[in-house]
Amino acid sequence: MILAIDVGNTNIVVGAIDHNRKKVFIERLSTVKTKTEAEYAIDLKIILDLYHIDPAELKGGIISCVVPQITSVIRQAVEKIVKRKVLLVGPGVKNGLNIKMDNPASVGSDQIVDAVAVVEEYSLPAIVIDMGTASTMSVIDEKKTYIGGVIMPGVKVSLESLTANASQLHGISLDAPKKVIGTNTIDCMQSGVINGNAACLDGMIERIEDELGKKCTVVATGGLAKVIVPFCKKNVILDDDLLLKGLRIIYDKNQEKR
Repeated sequence: MILAIDVGNTNIVVGAIDHNRKKVFIERLSTVKTKTEAEYAIDLKIILDLYHIDPAELKGGIISCVVPQITSVIRQAVEKIVKRKVLLVGPGVKNGLNIKMDNPASVGSDQIVDAVAVVEEYSLPAIVIDMGTASTMSVIDEKKTYIGGVIMPGVKVSLESLTANASQLHGISLDAPKKVIGTNTIDCMQSGVINGNAACLDGMIERIEDELGKKCTVVATGGLAKVIVPFCKKNVILDDDLLLKGLRIIYDKNQEKR
C-alpha cells in the first residue's frame, strides 16, 4: 500500500492505494500555503488514524503538485509519515507518455497523471476532463501521445466571478436545477452554471472529435465532475479515482526502473 497525494490550487487529494491499484481510502484537505510541514504531517496522520492505518503499512509515497510554493513542504510532510523518500511527478520521472506540446514541461502534473491512467484503463483516442479550480481537457491519441488540450475557468471560479461582479446576484449552492429554463434568480443561476458547463463540455468534445476526425473515449474526474457530467448529452465516463490510479501506475513504473 502506498500514500498518493495530489496537490491542487484549492484542495489536496489524499489517498491510499494497494498493490492491485485498488483505492483503500480517499480524502480531501484544503490547500493552505502557510501551513508548515509538521502541520501537514499531522493532517495526514489524522487521516490515517481515521482509517486505522499504521504508517508502517505504507511502502512508499508519490506526489503530484501544481502549487510550486508548497511542493517541498508537502514532500517533507509525506516523508515524515512514510519514513522514506517519496516520488514527485515531474521531469525525469518515467510515465510512459509521449508529450507532443510546444513546451512539455508546461503540462500540469495532474494532467499527466490523469492521462497515464486513461492510457492504461481505457480505449484510445481519449479526452480526459478534470474539473477542479480550472476545468482541463487533455487529448491522447491512439499512439499514447499527449497531443494537447484545453483549459477553461472552473465551475466555482466562474460562479464566484458572477456573484462578485453582479450586485443583484448572491452566492448559490451547486444544486441540480429542475429544468433548463429557470423561473427565479436562483434557478436561473443554477441552470446557467450547471447546464451551461455541461453544454460547454458537450460542445468542446464535439469540436475536438471534429478536429481529430475520430470519436474519442471521454473520461471525467475531479471534485466537480459528478455535479456537471450527469447533465452532459455526450457519453462521458465518470471516474473519481482516476488520479489515484495514475499515481499508482507511475509509482509502479518507477519502482521497476529502479
